Amino acid sequence: MTIRVLLADDQTLLRGTFRLLIDSCDDMEVVGEAADGRQAVELARDRRPDVVLMDIRMPGTDGLAATAAICEDPDLAGTRVLILTMFETEEYVAQALRVGASGFLGKYVTTDALLDGIRTVAAGEALLSPGATQALITRFLTTPASGPPLAPAERLADLTPREQEVTVLAAHGKSNDQIARELVVSVLTVRTHIQRAMTKLGARDRAQLVVIAYQNGLVRAEPPRL
Repeated sequence: MTIRVLLADDQTLLRGTFRLLIDSCDDMEVVGEAADGRQAVELARDRRPDVVLMDIRMPGTDGLAATAAICEDPDLAGTRVLILTMFETEEYVAQALRVGASGFLGKYVTTDALLDGIRTVAAGEALLSPGATQALITRFLTTPASGPPLAPAERLADLTPREQEVTVLAAHGKSNDQIARELVVSVLTVRTHIQRAMTKLGARDRAQLVVIAYQNGLVRAEPPRL
């Protein structure tokens, strides 16, 4: 199946570069370009893309507001948002994940990393590695400023011990392959547990599953290292 991508960036040259790059792949295509957040939301509702490649800083409606609008729209439940920006500040990452983004990348990423990121997000997974992004999640998503939990704490009791275990490993930034190796199970089994945990907790995607794990204490944030 071809991954349908919507580009949202106020820089025409960048949109053109991304279009050439994405359209050169056999498994994906660009279905629209937006120069601001308002247009991104309108085109998302019209074109129903699989992935929106979203910049944060745009005139008028910014990328965070547009991401929230897309992720809150039940008619766009199949659309994922991948944030791509020059401004990888801690607060931007935290806000992007809280409003429903499935991933966050800096514009310095390599071509392969960008294309792999689009494929990852389109598959319903999130770009949550043990690197900088994971550190930001650990530091910010458990603070009072993160807002009310995405799921009540009591719903964690609905998870089986194995589903809780897999959710914890995912919250530590481990990929499905890494979890499978650690638990000595198949990758398909890991995906099944992740999907069941998301369904039980009402998580839109893997990113929200991780947020829920931190917000409800299933995973504890470590204090920042001095």
